[in-house]
Amino acid sequence: MLIASMAALAAAASGPIAQHPANPRVFTYKGKPTVLVTSAEHYGGVLNLEMDARTYLAALRADGLNYTRIFSGVYCESPADFGIRHNTLAPAPGKLICPWARSTTEGYAGGGARFDLTRWDPAYFERLHAFVNEAGKRGVIVELTFFCPFYGDGMWNLSPMKAANNVNGVGTCGREEVYALKEEALTQAQIALARKLTREMNRHDNLFFEICNEPYFGGVTAAWQRRISDAIADEERRLPRKHLIAQNIANGSARVTDPDPNVQILNFHYTSPPVAVAENADLKRIVTCDETGFQGIAGEPYRRQGWAFMLSGGGMYNNLDYSFTVAHPDGTEVVEEPTPGSGGPAFRKQMATLLRFMNALDLAAVAPDTSWLKPADGAAQAFAMARPGAQYAAYICGGAGGGLTVTLPAGRYRVRWTQPLTGAVTDRTCTSTGAPLQITPPDYPGEAAVLVTLKRG
Repeated sequence: MLIASMAALAAAASGPIAQHPANPRVFTYKGKPTVLVTSAEHYGGVLNLEMDARTYLAALRADGLNYTRIFSGVYCESPADFGIRHNTLAPAPGKLICPWARSTTEGYAGGGARFDLTRWDPAYFERLHAFVNEAGKRGVIVELTFFCPFYGDGMWNLSPMKAANNVNGVGTCGREEVYALKEEALTQAQIALARKLTREMNRHDNLFFEICNEPYFGGVTAAWQRRISDAIADEERRLPRKHLIAQNIANGSARVTDPDPNVQILNFHYTSPPVAVAENADLKRIVTCDETGFQGIAGEPYRRQGWAFMLSGGGMYNNLDYSFTVAHPDGTEVVEEPTPGSGGPAFRKQMATLLRFMNALDLAAVAPDTSWLKPADGAAQAFAMARPGAQYAAYICGGAGGGLTVTLPAGRYRVRWTQPLTGAVTDRTCTSTGAPLQITPPDYPGEAAVLVTLKRG
Protein backbone atom coordinates (compact mmCIF):
# COMPACT_ATOMS: atom_id res chain seq x y z
CA MET A 1 0.00 0.00 0.00
CA LEU A 2 2.82 2.40 0.90
CA ILE A 3 4.59 1.70 -2.40
CA ALA A 4 1.36 2.33 -4.31
CA SER A 5 0.81 5.62 -2.48
CA MET A 6 4.36 6.73 -3.18
CA ALA A 7 3.92 5.90 -6.86
CA ALA A 8 0.66 7.85 -6.97
CA LEU A 9 2.32 10.85 -5.34
CA ALA A 10 5.22 10.70 -7.78
CA ALA A 11 2.79 10.69 -10.70
CA ALA A 12 0.80 13.58 -9.22
CA ALA A 13 3.93 15.68 -8.78
CA SER A 14 4.19 16.11 -12.54
CA GLY A 15 0.51 16.12 -13.52
CA PRO A 16 -2.72 18.05 -13.00
CA ILE A 17 -4.09 18.83 -9.58
CA ALA A 18 -5.40 15.55 -8.22
CA GLN A 19 -6.91 13.86 -5.20
CA HIS A 20 -4.32 13.08 -2.56
CA PRO A 21 -3.75 9.30 -2.45
CA ALA A 22 -3.23 9.20 1.33
CA ASN A 23 -5.91 11.70 2.31
CA PRO A 24 -8.90 11.79 -0.08
CA ARG A 25 -10.27 14.93 1.62
CA VAL A 26 -7.59 17.16 0.06
CA PHE A 27 -5.86 17.78 -3.25
CA THR A 28 -2.28 17.17 -4.26
CA TYR A 29 -0.51 19.61 -6.58
CA LYS A 30 3.12 19.68 -7.61
CA GLY A 31 3.90 16.96 -5.13
CA LYS A 32 2.32 18.65 -2.11
CA PRO A 33 -0.95 18.08 -0.26
CA THR A 34 -3.10 21.12 -1.03
CA VAL A 35 -6.30 22.88 -0.02
CA LEU A 36 -7.83 25.79 -1.91
CA VAL A 37 -9.08 29.02 -0.34
CA THR A 38 -10.16 32.18 -2.09
CA SER A 39 -12.43 35.19 -2.38
CA ALA A 40 -12.94 35.32 -6.13
CA GLU A 41 -14.83 37.22 -8.83
CA HIS A 42 -18.28 36.18 -10.02
CA TYR A 43 -17.23 33.79 -12.81
CA GLY A 44 -16.95 36.20 -15.74
CA GLY A 45 -13.16 36.23 -15.99
CA VAL A 46 -13.14 34.72 -19.49
CA LEU A 47 -16.63 35.15 -20.95
CA ASN A 48 -16.70 38.91 -20.29
CA LEU A 49 -14.45 40.52 -22.89
CA GLU A 50 -14.06 43.64 -20.78
CA MET A 51 -12.63 41.76 -17.78
CA ASP A 52 -8.87 42.23 -17.36
CA ALA A 53 -7.89 38.74 -16.31
CA ARG A 54 -4.20 39.44 -15.78
CA THR A 55 -4.86 42.22 -13.28
CA TYR A 56 -7.49 40.09 -11.54
CA LEU A 57 -5.22 37.07 -11.17
CA ALA A 58 -2.33 39.25 -10.01
CA ALA A 59 -4.58 40.56 -7.23
CA LEU A 60 -5.45 37.04 -6.10
CA ARG A 61 -1.77 36.15 -6.00
CA ALA A 62 -0.83 39.33 -4.15
CA ASP A 63 -3.53 38.64 -1.58
CA GLY A 64 -2.19 35.13 -0.97
CA LEU A 65 -5.09 33.13 -2.45
CA ASN A 66 -4.88 30.11 -4.74
CA TYR A 67 -8.16 29.40 -6.54
CA THR A 68 -10.75 30.88 -8.89
CA ARG A 69 -13.89 29.65 -10.60
CA ILE A 70 -15.02 30.59 -14.13
CA PHE A 71 -18.06 29.84 -16.28
CA SER A 72 -17.62 28.68 -19.87
CA GLY A 73 -19.85 31.32 -21.48
CA VAL A 74 -23.00 29.36 -22.37
CA TYR A 75 -24.72 31.11 -19.46
CA CYS A 76 -24.58 34.77 -18.52
CA GLU A 77 -26.68 37.29 -16.61
CA SER A 78 -28.07 40.78 -17.04
CA PRO A 79 -27.13 43.75 -14.82
CA ALA A 80 -30.53 43.47 -13.12
CA ASP A 81 -30.08 39.88 -11.92
CA PHE A 82 -29.69 39.17 -8.18
CA GLY A 83 -29.11 42.83 -7.34
CA ILE A 84 -25.39 42.51 -8.05
CA ARG A 85 -23.80 45.87 -8.79
CA HIS A 86 -21.19 45.72 -11.60
CA ASN A 87 -21.63 41.97 -12.04
CA THR A 88 -18.76 40.46 -14.07
CA LEU A 89 -21.12 37.69 -15.18
CA ALA A 90 -23.28 40.30 -16.94
CA PRO A 91 -21.27 41.46 -19.98
CA ALA A 92 -22.13 44.74 -21.65
CA PRO A 93 -23.92 44.48 -25.04
CA GLY A 94 -21.71 42.70 -27.55
CA LYS A 95 -19.09 41.75 -24.94
CA LEU A 96 -19.99 38.08 -24.39
CA ILE A 97 -17.55 35.55 -25.79
CA CYS A 98 -18.25 31.83 -25.64
CA PRO A 99 -16.90 28.60 -27.18
CA TRP A 100 -19.27 28.85 -30.16
CA ALA A 101 -18.41 31.23 -32.96
CA ARG A 102 -20.58 34.13 -34.00
CA SER A 103 -22.39 33.88 -37.32
CA THR A 104 -22.92 36.69 -39.82
CA THR A 105 -26.59 36.94 -38.84
CA GLU A 106 -27.49 39.70 -36.41
CA GLY A 107 -29.97 39.12 -33.63
CA TYR A 108 -28.30 37.85 -30.46
CA ALA A 109 -30.31 39.18 -27.51
CA GLY A 110 -27.14 40.35 -25.76
CA GLY A 111 -25.93 42.35 -28.74
CA GLY A 112 -24.21 41.40 -31.99
CA ALA A 113 -24.53 38.39 -34.26
CA ARG A 114 -26.15 35.11 -33.37
CA PHE A 115 -24.04 32.07 -32.57
CA ASP A 116 -23.33 29.04 -34.74
CA LEU A 117 -23.38 25.91 -32.60
CA THR A 118 -21.51 23.93 -35.27
CA ARG A 119 -18.40 26.15 -35.20
CA TRP A 120 -15.88 26.97 -32.47
CA ASP A 121 -14.46 30.43 -31.83
CA PRO A 122 -10.62 30.36 -31.85
CA ALA A 123 -10.55 33.74 -30.06
CA TYR A 124 -12.48 32.26 -27.15
CA PHE A 125 -10.09 29.36 -26.71
CA GLU A 126 -7.11 31.67 -27.01
CA ARG A 127 -8.58 33.78 -24.22
CA LEU A 128 -9.38 30.72 -22.10
CA HIS A 129 -5.89 29.28 -22.49
CA ALA A 130 -4.36 32.65 -21.64
CA PHE A 131 -6.46 32.90 -18.48
CA VAL A 132 -5.46 29.45 -17.23
CA ASN A 133 -1.82 30.06 -18.16
CA GLU A 134 -1.75 33.33 -16.24
CA ALA A 135 -3.41 31.64 -13.29
CA GLY A 136 -0.83 28.86 -13.36
CA LYS A 137 2.05 31.34 -13.27
CA ARG A 138 0.59 32.69 -10.05
CA GLY A 139 -0.15 29.35 -8.40
CA VAL A 140 -3.91 29.76 -8.87
CA ILE A 141 -6.07 26.70 -9.55
CA VAL A 142 -8.99 27.18 -11.97
CA GLU A 143 -12.36 25.46 -11.73
CA LEU A 144 -13.99 25.54 -15.17
CA THR A 145 -17.77 25.18 -14.89
CA PHE A 146 -19.28 23.98 -18.16
CA PHE A 147 -23.00 24.69 -17.68
CA CYS A 148 -25.46 26.53 -15.44
CA PRO A 149 -29.25 26.34 -15.18
CA PHE A 150 -31.43 29.30 -16.02
CA TYR A 151 -33.03 30.76 -12.92
CA GLY A 152 -35.42 32.89 -14.95
CA ASP A 153 -36.51 33.51 -18.51
CA GLY A 154 -34.24 36.56 -18.74
CA MET A 155 -31.14 34.40 -18.39
CA TRP A 156 -32.42 31.81 -20.88
CA ASN A 157 -33.10 34.68 -23.28
CA LEU A 158 -29.37 35.52 -23.20
CA SER A 159 -28.06 32.00 -23.79
CA PRO A 160 -26.49 31.01 -27.11
CA MET A 161 -28.31 27.69 -26.65
CA LYS A 162 -31.71 29.31 -27.14
CA ALA A 163 -32.95 29.00 -30.72
CA ALA A 164 -33.50 32.75 -31.06
CA ASN A 165 -29.79 33.31 -30.37
CA ASN A 166 -28.28 30.80 -32.79
CA VAL A 167 -28.57 30.09 -36.50
CA ASN A 168 -29.05 26.36 -36.07
CA GLY A 169 -32.63 26.26 -34.83
CA VAL A 170 -31.38 24.45 -31.73
CA GLY A 171 -32.85 25.17 -28.31
CA THR A 172 -36.60 25.35 -28.90
CA CYS A 173 -37.42 23.92 -25.47
CA GLY A 174 -38.25 25.82 -22.30
CA ARG A 175 -35.53 26.87 -19.90
CA GLU A 176 -36.31 24.02 -17.48
CA GLU A 177 -35.80 21.41 -20.21
CA VAL A 178 -32.38 22.58 -21.43
CA TYR A 179 -30.51 20.02 -19.33
CA ALA A 180 -33.04 17.22 -19.33
CA LEU A 181 -32.29 15.23 -22.52
CA LYS A 182 -35.54 16.54 -24.04
CA GLU A 183 -34.11 17.89 -27.31
CA GLU A 184 -31.57 15.60 -28.95
CA ALA A 185 -29.94 18.28 -31.11
CA LEU A 186 -29.38 20.45 -28.05
CA THR A 187 -28.02 17.52 -26.03
CA GLN A 188 -25.57 16.70 -28.81
CA ALA A 189 -24.40 20.32 -28.95
CA GLN A 190 -23.81 20.21 -25.18
CA ILE A 191 -21.89 16.94 -25.36
CA ALA A 192 -19.79 18.28 -28.22
CA LEU A 193 -19.03 21.36 -26.13
CA ALA A 194 -18.00 19.25 -23.13
CA ARG A 195 -15.70 17.16 -25.30
CA LYS A 196 -14.18 20.23 -26.96
CA LEU A 197 -13.45 21.94 -23.65
CA THR A 198 -11.98 18.71 -22.29
CA ARG A 199 -9.65 18.34 -25.27
CA GLU A 200 -8.61 21.96 -25.33
CA MET A 201 -7.81 22.14 -21.62
CA ASN A 202 -5.93 18.86 -21.38
CA ARG A 203 -2.57 20.61 -21.50
CA HIS A 204 -3.16 22.48 -18.23
CA ASP A 205 -2.24 21.18 -14.78
CA ASN A 206 -3.84 23.95 -12.65
CA LEU A 207 -7.38 23.02 -13.66
CA PHE A 208 -10.37 20.85 -12.88
CA PHE A 209 -13.86 20.65 -14.37
CA GLU A 210 -17.33 21.10 -12.94
CA ILE A 211 -20.30 19.64 -14.80
CA CYS A 212 -22.96 22.19 -13.92
CA ASN A 213 -23.46 24.97 -11.43
CA GLU A 214 -26.42 24.47 -9.07
CA PRO A 215 -28.15 21.67 -11.02
CA TYR A 216 -30.76 21.42 -8.29
CA PHE A 217 -32.42 24.44 -9.91
CA GLY A 218 -33.92 24.72 -13.38
CA GLY A 219 -34.83 21.13 -14.20
CA VAL A 220 -31.32 19.66 -14.54
CA THR A 221 -31.60 15.87 -14.43
CA ALA A 222 -29.19 13.32 -13.00
CA ALA A 223 -29.24 11.44 -16.31
CA TRP A 224 -28.11 14.54 -18.21
CA GLN A 225 -25.29 15.18 -15.72
CA ARG A 226 -24.10 11.62 -16.14
CA ARG A 227 -24.07 12.04 -19.93
CA ILE A 228 -21.78 15.03 -19.53
CA SER A 229 -19.45 13.40 -17.00
CA ASP A 230 -19.26 10.31 -19.23
CA ALA A 231 -18.29 12.52 -22.17
CA ILE A 232 -15.52 14.19 -20.16
CA ALA A 233 -14.16 10.90 -18.85
CA ASP A 234 -14.38 9.21 -22.26
CA GLU A 235 -12.58 12.09 -23.96
CA GLU A 236 -9.75 11.99 -21.43
CA ARG A 237 -9.20 8.27 -22.01
CA ARG A 238 -7.63 9.31 -25.31
CA LEU A 239 -5.61 12.15 -23.79
CA PRO A 240 -2.35 12.23 -21.79
CA ARG A 241 -3.65 14.07 -18.70
CA LYS A 242 -6.51 13.15 -16.38
CA HIS A 243 -8.38 15.95 -14.63
CA LEU A 244 -10.66 15.92 -11.63
CA ILE A 245 -14.41 16.27 -12.22
CA ALA A 246 -16.65 18.07 -9.74
CA GLN A 247 -20.38 17.77 -9.28
CA ASN A 248 -22.41 20.44 -7.51
CA ILE A 249 -24.63 18.58 -5.03
CA ALA A 250 -26.75 21.03 -3.03
CA ASN A 251 -27.12 24.32 -1.25
CA GLY A 252 -26.42 23.67 2.41
CA SER A 253 -25.95 19.94 2.75
CA ALA A 254 -27.13 16.60 1.40
CA ARG A 255 -26.12 12.99 1.71
CA VAL A 256 -24.91 11.60 -1.62
CA THR A 257 -26.28 8.08 -1.90
CA ASP A 258 -25.36 7.18 -5.49
CA PRO A 259 -22.12 8.98 -6.37
CA ASP A 260 -21.14 9.32 -10.01
CA PRO A 261 -18.00 7.17 -10.45
CA ASN A 262 -16.56 9.84 -12.77
CA VAL A 263 -16.67 12.44 -9.99
CA GLN A 264 -13.98 13.03 -7.37
CA ILE A 265 -15.17 16.39 -5.98
CA LEU A 266 -18.51 17.07 -4.30
CA ASN A 267 -19.29 20.79 -4.45
CA PHE A 268 -21.69 22.44 -2.04
CA HIS A 269 -22.89 26.04 -1.77
CA TYR A 270 -23.76 28.05 1.34
CA THR A 271 -22.67 25.21 3.63
CA SER A 272 -23.31 26.58 7.09
CA PRO A 273 -23.12 24.66 9.37
CA PRO A 274 -20.61 22.50 7.48
CA VAL A 275 -22.32 19.16 8.02
CA ALA A 276 -21.94 18.19 4.34
CA VAL A 277 -18.32 17.20 5.04
CA ALA A 278 -19.15 14.63 7.71
CA GLU A 279 -22.26 13.40 5.91
CA ASN A 280 -20.19 12.35 2.90
CA ALA A 281 -16.86 11.45 4.51
CA ASP A 282 -17.23 7.74 3.77
CA LEU A 283 -17.38 8.42 0.02
CA LYS A 284 -13.70 9.40 0.01
CA ARG A 285 -14.28 12.43 -2.22
CA ILE A 286 -13.07 15.99 -1.75
CA VAL A 287 -15.95 17.99 -0.27
CA THR A 288 -15.91 21.70 -1.06
CA CYS A 289 -17.80 24.95 -0.66
CA ASP A 290 -17.15 26.57 -4.03
CA GLU A 291 -19.68 29.36 -3.57
CA THR A 292 -20.97 31.39 -0.66
CA GLY A 293 -22.50 34.83 -0.18
CA PHE A 294 -25.97 36.33 0.01
CA GLN A 295 -25.69 37.20 3.72
CA GLY A 296 -25.07 40.92 3.31
CA ILE A 297 -22.05 43.06 2.53
CA ALA A 298 -20.18 42.56 5.84
CA GLY A 299 -17.39 40.00 5.71
CA GLU A 300 -17.88 38.34 9.11
CA PRO A 301 -20.40 35.63 8.12
CA TYR A 302 -18.21 34.44 5.24
CA ARG A 303 -14.99 34.49 7.27
CA ARG A 304 -16.58 32.40 10.01
CA GLN A 305 -18.16 30.06 7.49
CA GLY A 306 -14.80 29.54 5.80
CA TRP A 307 -12.94 28.69 9.02
CA ALA A 308 -15.69 26.35 10.19
CA PHE A 309 -15.86 24.58 6.85
CA MET A 310 -12.13 24.05 6.40
CA LEU A 311 -11.58 22.97 10.02
CA SER A 312 -14.35 20.41 9.52
CA GLY A 313 -12.32 18.70 6.79
CA GLY A 314 -13.35 20.67 3.71
CA GLY A 315 -10.97 20.77 0.78
CA MET A 316 -11.87 24.14 -0.76
CA TYR A 317 -13.66 27.38 0.10
CA ASN A 318 -14.72 30.26 -2.16
CA ASN A 319 -16.41 33.50 -1.17
CA LEU A 320 -18.11 35.47 -3.94
CA ASP A 321 -16.07 38.68 -4.01
CA TYR A 322 -18.01 41.53 -5.59
CA SER A 323 -15.12 44.00 -5.29
CA PHE A 324 -13.78 42.54 -8.56
CA THR A 325 -15.45 44.41 -11.41
CA VAL A 326 -14.66 45.42 -14.97
CA ALA A 327 -13.74 48.89 -13.73
CA HIS A 328 -11.75 47.49 -10.78
CA PRO A 329 -10.26 44.13 -11.80
CA ASP A 330 -7.78 44.52 -8.93
CA GLY A 331 -10.63 44.00 -6.46
CA THR A 332 -10.86 47.52 -5.06
CA GLU A 333 -14.49 48.30 -5.96
CA VAL A 334 -16.38 49.36 -2.81
CA VAL A 335 -19.08 46.75 -2.25
CA GLU A 336 -22.40 48.43 -1.56
CA GLU A 337 -26.00 47.34 -1.27
CA PRO A 338 -28.06 45.94 -2.94
CA THR A 339 -25.16 43.62 -3.81
CA PRO A 340 -25.89 40.50 -1.73
CA GLY A 341 -22.35 39.58 -0.70
CA SER A 342 -19.00 40.89 0.45
CA GLY A 343 -15.37 41.11 -0.61
CA GLY A 344 -12.49 43.51 -0.87
CA PRO A 345 -8.77 43.64 -0.01
CA ALA A 346 -9.26 43.46 3.77
CA PHE A 347 -11.49 40.42 3.51
CA ARG A 348 -9.10 38.66 1.15
CA LYS A 349 -6.31 39.10 3.68
CA GLN A 350 -8.53 37.31 6.21
CA MET A 351 -8.99 34.44 3.75
CA ALA A 352 -5.21 34.35 3.25
CA THR A 353 -4.84 33.92 7.01
CA LEU A 354 -7.10 30.87 6.79
CA LEU A 355 -5.06 29.42 3.93
CA ARG A 356 -1.78 29.95 5.80
CA PHE A 357 -3.24 28.24 8.85
CA MET A 358 -4.36 25.25 6.78
CA ASN A 359 -0.97 25.00 5.07
CA ALA A 360 0.68 24.68 8.48
CA LEU A 361 -1.18 21.41 9.03
CA ASP A 362 0.07 18.00 8.02
CA LEU A 363 -2.61 17.89 5.33
CA ALA A 364 -1.73 14.37 4.23
CA ALA A 365 -2.50 13.01 7.69
CA VAL A 366 -4.94 15.21 9.65
CA ALA A 367 -8.61 14.32 9.83
CA PRO A 368 -11.72 15.88 11.38
CA ASP A 369 -11.64 15.15 15.11
CA THR A 370 -13.25 17.00 18.04
CA SER A 371 -12.66 14.27 20.61
CA TRP A 372 -9.62 16.01 22.09
CA LEU A 373 -11.26 19.31 23.02
CA LYS A 374 -14.22 21.03 24.58
CA PRO A 375 -14.97 24.77 24.56
CA ALA A 376 -14.59 26.20 28.06
CA ASP A 377 -17.64 28.34 27.32
CA GLY A 378 -20.54 26.04 26.56
CA ALA A 379 -22.03 28.67 24.22
CA ALA A 380 -19.03 28.50 21.89
CA GLN A 381 -18.70 26.13 18.92
CA ALA A 382 -15.54 24.27 17.98
CA PHE A 383 -14.49 22.78 14.65
CA ALA A 384 -11.36 20.69 14.83
CA MET A 385 -8.90 18.35 13.17
CA ALA A 386 -6.07 16.21 14.46
CA ARG A 387 -3.22 13.90 13.73
CA PRO A 388 -3.38 12.17 17.11
CA GLY A 389 -0.17 12.34 19.08
CA ALA A 390 1.36 14.94 16.78
CA GLN A 391 -0.84 17.85 15.72
CA TYR A 392 -4.18 19.34 16.70
CA ALA A 393 -6.04 22.30 15.17
CA ALA A 394 -9.27 24.04 16.09
CA TYR A 395 -11.42 27.06 15.32
CA ILE A 396 -13.76 28.32 18.03
CA CYS A 397 -16.46 30.93 17.62
CA GLY A 398 -19.41 32.32 19.52
CA GLY A 399 -19.89 32.70 23.23
CA ALA A 400 -17.69 34.85 25.43
CA GLY A 401 -14.50 32.87 24.93
CA GLY A 402 -12.69 31.19 27.77
CA GLY A 403 -10.55 29.02 25.54
CA LEU A 404 -10.56 25.25 25.27
CA THR A 405 -10.26 22.31 27.61
CA VAL A 406 -8.00 19.86 25.78
CA THR A 407 -6.88 16.31 26.44
CA LEU A 408 -3.53 15.52 24.81
CA PRO A 409 -0.99 12.71 25.17
CA ALA A 410 1.75 13.49 27.67
CA GLY A 411 4.40 15.82 26.29
CA ARG A 412 5.39 19.41 25.59
CA TYR A 413 3.50 21.30 22.90
CA ARG A 414 3.77 24.52 20.99
CA VAL A 415 0.46 26.36 21.09
CA ARG A 416 0.04 28.87 18.25
CA TRP A 417 -3.05 31.09 18.45
CA THR A 418 -4.22 32.89 15.31
CA GLN A 419 -6.75 35.70 15.26
CA PRO A 420 -8.87 35.19 12.10
CA LEU A 421 -9.90 38.85 11.88
CA THR A 422 -6.43 40.41 12.09
CA GLY A 423 -4.09 37.55 11.30
CA ALA A 424 -2.18 38.17 14.54
CA VAL A 425 -0.24 35.14 15.78
CA THR A 426 0.77 34.40 19.37
CA ASP A 427 3.06 31.49 20.28
CA ARG A 428 2.88 29.77 23.65
CA THR A 429 3.77 26.38 25.08
CA CYS A 430 2.00 23.91 27.32
CA THR A 431 2.86 20.66 29.03
CA SER A 432 0.36 17.81 29.14
CA THR A 433 0.37 14.96 31.61
CA GLY A 434 -2.45 13.29 29.73
CA ALA A 435 -5.07 14.90 31.95
CA PRO A 436 -7.43 17.64 30.71
CA LEU A 437 -5.91 21.12 30.69
CA GLN A 438 -7.10 24.54 29.58
CA ILE A 439 -5.55 26.67 26.87
CA THR A 440 -6.74 30.25 26.41
CA PRO A 441 -6.36 32.65 23.47
CA PRO A 442 -4.65 36.00 24.14
CA ASP A 443 -7.81 37.78 22.98
CA TYR A 444 -11.24 36.63 21.88
CA PRO A 445 -13.37 39.00 19.78
CA GLY A 446 -15.81 36.18 19.14
CA GLU A 447 -13.45 33.77 17.40
CA ALA A 448 -9.96 32.28 17.53
CA ALA A 449 -7.94 29.48 15.96
CA VAL A 450 -5.25 27.34 17.51
CA LEU A 451 -2.61 24.92 16.27
CA VAL A 452 -1.12 22.60 18.89
CA THR A 453 2.00 20.71 17.82
CA LEU A 454 4.04 18.17 19.80
CA LYS A 455 7.59 19.41 20.39
CA ARG A 456 10.13 16.75 19.47
CA GLY A 457 13.31 16.12 21.46
